[in-house]
Amino acid sequence: MGMTIAQKILKEHLVDGEMVQGQEIGLRIDQTLTQDATGTMAYLQFEAMGVDQVRTERSVAYIDHNTLQSGFENADDHKYIGSVAKKHGIYYSKAGNGICHQVHLERFGAPGKTLIGSDSHTPTGGGIGMLAFGAGGLDVAVAMGGGAYYIPMPKMVRVNLTGKLSPWVSAKDVILDVLRQMTVKGGVGKIVEYAGEGVATLSVPERATITNMGAELGATTSVFPSDGETRRFLEAQDRGDVWVELSSDPDAVYDEEYTVDLSALEPLAAMPHMPDNVRPVAEIGAIKVNQCCIGSCTNSSYYDMMKVASILKGKTVHPDVSLTISPGSKQVFNMLAQNGALADIIAAGARILECACGPCIGMGQSPESAGVSLRTFNRNFEGRSGTQDAQIYLVSPEVAAASALAGVLTDPRTLGEMPAIEMPEHFVINDNMIVRPAENPAEVEVVRGPNIKPFPLGKALEASYTGRVVLKTEDNITTDHILPAGAKLLPYRSNVPYYSNYCFINVDPEFPARCKEQGGGVIVGGANYGQGSSREHAALVPLYLGVKAVLCKSFARIHKANLVNSGILPLTFADPADYDAINLLDEIALPHVLEEIKNGSQVTVVCGGRTFKADCDVSDRQRGALLAGGTLNYAKEQAAQ
Repeated sequence: MGMTIAQKILKEHLVDGEMVQGQEIGLRIDQTLTQDATGTMAYLQFEAMGVDQVRTERSVAYIDHNTLQSGFENADDHKYIGSVAKKHGIYYSKAGNGICHQVHLERFGAPGKTLIGSDSHTPTGGGIGMLAFGAGGLDVAVAMGGGAYYIPMPKMVRVNLTGKLSPWVSAKDVILDVLRQMTVKGGVGKIVEYAGEGVATLSVPERATITNMGAELGATTSVFPSDGETRRFLEAQDRGDVWVELSSDPDAVYDEEYTVDLSALEPLAAMPHMPDNVRPVAEIGAIKVNQCCIGSCTNSSYYDMMKVASILKGKTVHPDVSLTISPGSKQVFNMLAQNGALADIIAAGARILECACGPCIGMGQSPESAGVSLRTFNRNFEGRSGTQDAQIYLVSPEVAAASALAGVLTDPRTLGEMPAIEMPEHFVINDNMIVRPAENPAEVEVVRGPNIKPFPLGKALEASYTGRVVLKTEDNITTDHILPAGAKLLPYRSNVPYYSNYCFINVDPEFPARCKEQGGGVIVGGANYGQGSSREHAALVPLYLGVKAVLCKSFARIHKANLVNSGILPLTFADPADYDAINLLDEIALPHVLEEIKNGSQVTVVCGGRTFKADCDVSDRQRGALLAGGTLNYAKEQAAQ
């Protein structure tokens, strides 16, 4: 039996376990990346491991999230990350150099390599033929120290691309159609692989847009073949030497198959408040638009920006619309400036933001009250923009630019003939904002500002547990629900005690106080709990507040792993109907939890006079971590033995 692309890379990097579906496998990791919103915690954890130099082929620390410096906190974190990077063999991409996924695709990514990053959109690297995973910061720290990265062996999904995109239809519409077919839960436990005749018609930036938003499917990762188009992109980046050809075998077997007819696609939009709430732009109609934001790690490539510039050239943004442009990297920004496209964008009335994540994570440019904002980003979760009642639509750059001119949601096919945009034969190469590690690391002093506080550690599991239900949530709770981002709170990612005051505040403002009053407790959730960002703070902060277990219908992959890493029990209802019988502040007991976790049996739950069972579906390694009170405790125990 033949192998898929993903199976070939997994086999090449397998260091532990067997490639049997559902069983845990350990992978050798070639490259890692961090960003500054998650990086401080990751490097604190790396330091705690006592490893002198990173043991990967390449590790890169990016500054691209917390770039709004309205106080000392973000700048201090940047100083800390930069000094740790210099001391421990990590490349450091300074603020202004660009968004981690865009820059990594341009300057470091390589087909056939494995990459994990402390950001859920790390699968962007799949556009270049990498097997790239979003992960919690501790998992990244372990990989930097030479340890394996563990995941359950995923199912394989094939998405067949047929035909060719019509004018004014883009890669964003491809992934929105896949989301429409598979939903935000449809990719959980799966690797999505793109194949078919349509692949050859897509450039690397277009492929990266598609793999980037594979995170919104809940997928483990997504990947494209490495072919002649990949080679041309790498050669244009002066990196042709890292190219290898990668394709699936003709007799490879997939667990699921989907088809997207590129020729039949039309401009689409994901409506509020979920990326799979997808409808055709023409069907939604000409709704009034207040803001258009173009950029983010999804749609900020040179290719995307040139399309936008060509639409805006010689025209003026509608007087009722604020249009922002965030180039994905300094390379993109520089090339737009050199060829005159930036002048066309500025002349049209766009607001030029720095090369950073910016509005995508609520870091500035929050819409007006109840405002309609069209964004080329990857998530439109309620409140993520920084305005709780904003109506966020996810669209392609073409739709955003056309709508910015018209003042209403606009199908770009009404603009006439689409301008032809060609990929450059050679990109402008200037890596002067990437700082190399120190040649004499012993001479480097790590700098810690006053906002950097120790991260919480779990305690070894006791024989039994009794607490209160401190929160009950619905389905599809995201990590943005658990811990909001935005300009007001992101500076405190390295200060868990302060950040804890904002846990779940957009779901239940009383949650932090209730946890403190009850001495912690148990969170009860619905299906797909913890979808979205890889932020391990969504586990670390509840740990700090005393949460001992999350009992829900199902988990998103990364968040479940982060809960285990923190020592919080990830429990799922054996019978989902038991969810309905639990109420806020009910007493909940796990009378035999230590013995049951140790033996790998179902966990007994007593609540409201009823007794029922919950599953704790974890590997033996994760079981050891839960018993020890978290992965770091477990690693120390193993080292001592």
